[in-house]
Amino acid sequence: MTELAPHDFWQEIHAAGSFHSRDEFTSFYVAEFDDGRQLRLPVRVMTDGQHALASLIINQASFEVLDALAERLAAKLRAFDVDVIVGLPTLGLTLASAVAQKLGHRRYVPLGTSRKFWYREELSVPLSSITTPTQQKRLYIDPRMLPLLENRRVALIDDVISSGTSIVSGLDLLAGCAITPVAIGAAMLQSDRWRDTLDASGSHWQERTIGVFSTPVLEKTQSGTWRRIPR
Repeated sequence: MTELAPHDFWQEIHAAGSFHSRDEFTSFYVAEFDDGRQLRLPVRVMTDGQHALASLIINQASFEVLDALAERLAAKLRAFDVDVIVGLPTLGLTLASAVAQKLGHRRYVPLGTSRKFWYREELSVPLSSITTPTQQKRLYIDPRMLPLLENRRVALIDDVISSGTSIVSGLDLLAGCAITPVAIGAAMLQSDRWRDTLDASGSHWQERTIGVFSTPVLEKTQSGTWRRIPR
């Protein structure tokens, strides 16, 4: 398979069968939509040097890719009869906005990590992320947005669900506002690490969590390529 320059990732959706299903990968992983369309994702090596993950940075994706991801996620969320989309910062906001538009909504509700002076500290929770583990952040909701969520069917959206910690922070924040989402959505479900984290918040969340596609943890081979870890 042809190698890609770093800026070429996430720029094109390929037709089904454009790339053969392979047991081993080099610099990129081929993810598949449920209709067979394919997207090439860069392989990111983890700190142990022996394992890696496929990466999606949605705010660096082409409009074509963002549109395709939002369209497919919106189609899956229609079964939940969602009234309002809530987006997790930072990258989840890009997808949440696009999904809300696909659902025909006029607006969405963004959560944030920047505390405005009119925010209330009790309407916040600690936030950690697998990509920024050393940064101490808090997740806030603008109190002016609460009337948009009360007695509504809410979906909580992030770009990628990996460790599950960001999603749990979002659930905790909404729970503190007496809001329980009917669904959780993402473009990519990255590995299965998020399942145990989400289970700790409630065994029902797994069946309410949907993604456009899923990607596995990869392990390094003796030849230096990457392969899926068997389930």
